Amino acid sequence: MQIVRDRKNIPSSAKGGVVVIGNFDGVHRGHQAVIGQAADLAEAVKAPLVVLTFEPHPRSYFRPDDTPFRLTPFQNKAHHLEALDVDVLVALDFGAELAGMEAEDFVRQILVAGLDAAHVVVGYDFCFGKGRTGTPDKLREWGGFPVTTISPVASADEEVYSSTRIRDYLRTGRPGLAAALLGRPFEIEGEVNTGRQLGRTIGFPTANVGLDDYLRPLYGVYAVRLGLEQGDGHVGWYDAIANLGNRPTVDGVQEQLEVHIFDFDQDLYGKVVRVALIEFIRPEQKFDGLEALKAQIEEDCHVARRILHTRAAGA
Repeated sequence: MQIVRDRKNIPSSAKGGVVVIGNFDGVHRGHQAVIGQAADLAEAVKAPLVVLTFEPHPRSYFRPDDTPFRLTPFQNKAHHLEALDVDVLVALDFGAELAGMEAEDFVRQILVAGLDAAHVVVGYDFCFGKGRTGTPDKLREWGGFPVTTISPVASADEEVYSSTRIRDYLRTGRPGLAAALLGRPFEIEGEVNTGRQLGRTIGFPTANVGLDDYLRPLYGVYAVRLGLEQGDGHVGWYDAIANLGNRPTVDGVQEQLEVHIFDFDQDLYGKVVRVALIEFIRPEQKFDGLEALKAQIEEDCHVARRILHTRAAGA
């Protein structure tokens, strides 16, 4: 998948395609349905499938003091879009210039002059341009290209796939329900950094990953799987347990995701990993010293192994 960040220098490979527009935070099943229909249109006319998105998320620009809310910051979003066989990902820099751009100028400058869009696909509630005045009908009028509007997509039990609903599930410690809407487990991706290395002293070394712009799921202990690039584009997944939070037993002050990988002895410092939350085990709590913490971690590891073994057997 080709990634384009400069809207004033669009390569020819990104032009003349079927362009699907949206923030796509989470790349959940609803997003996948929209992109899938765009892919069918692109295949029918032998045109590139182009996803047009915005970075940072417009909400971060308009509401900079909000707590972190992203389900898929850019790099993680790109991974999931590539898995959908997107040909080109165009990520527009969302700042003052784009926020103040009139809707008609957005169509004429970006979709027509920049991308030479052959067809545009958007969700049912898509609005764009300064003041959100642009609509799918305006896309057709100003762009002169066909526009397909996709209706809401729901699960078999009529739950609409929604980034907001997924965030709610994660904040309340229900990663399994979030995964059902995402179509995969929720992941936190980041570089392994050097921590205080206290885990080593009690027999549970951890890979420490910062949370950065990710939404904060409910603090606590999770059964997880850790994904590691194998060098050939393949990601190897390893069973693990993780604590997400401030680590009150050791007077932690910085939010951290600490992952202990079962039966694993590779050096991960400086490597980028993907941590998939499989199931919530218990809330974060403060223990009366390291020995009590160690005993609880041992029990948590038994629980996590059972969960992950059961999930693997049912896969």
